[in-house]
Amino acid sequence: MTKKVLESDVYEVFERIRDPNIVYPDYYLSPFHAYDEGNLSWLAAAEAEAATLSIAKRAIPEATSIEEANKIVRGNWMNAIEEHHLKYSGENCQINDILDIGCSVGVSTRYLAERFPSAKAVGLDLSPYFLAVAAQKEEQLSRQNPIRWVHANGEATGLPPNSFDVVSLAYVPKSKVLQELSPVLFTLMKSTEPFLDEYYMLDLEEALGQAGFVNVCSVLTDPRHRTVTATVPY
Repeated sequence: MTKKVLESDVYEVFERIRDPNIVYPDYYLSPFHAYDEGNLSWLAAAEAEAATLSIAKRAIPEATSIEEANKIVRGNWMNAIEEHHLKYSGENCQINDILDIGCSVGVSTRYLAERFPSAKAVGLDLSPYFLAVAAQKEEQLSRQNPIRWVHANGEATGLPPNSFDVVSLAYVPKSKVLQELSPVLFTLMKSTEPFLDEYYMLDLEEALGQAGFVNVCSVLTDPRHRTVTATVPY
């Protein structure tokens, strides 16, 4: 997969999608996930999808394949979103616009777009390398509403307020982001990387309540992951 990505036209996509005016926070310039350049490298971007899929296999070890494990993990996650939406927003409140913050190479974004095909999905990430890989793969797919990819910081997206029905964060436990969002979803993983202490010290449910969210719910969606959902009061 790495060789296939690096030998594609992903470099041209990178130039189209990158915002040269982005200022990266210090923490984003530090080594992460064993990459000296963190998420700002082609190798990290090329290996990201395989690494993401392996998370699912660790969560569902009895699955016969990585693909089956990923379908279970992502399926349970999507079910939690839909159940929360139906319970607190109602069947008449249609999901038209979706934002996936910290979308990486677009695995979660594609699942959201496939579950809600009539909605317009936006994948946002701070790594133009990840976004280039995501966009290059999306160009090979046929979709009613193609995903739009945005190079921006999830802590200050620059997107207009009240413009999304669902905001998703998968594996992005950064507390400051909570203060900037509308309807939000969190899927968290156990990590062995630099932000582990911050993850364990953060009470997501309490943080969401302090940020003004209501209907905060937490459910274990597989043996290793929980999904926390909440809504913005009308």
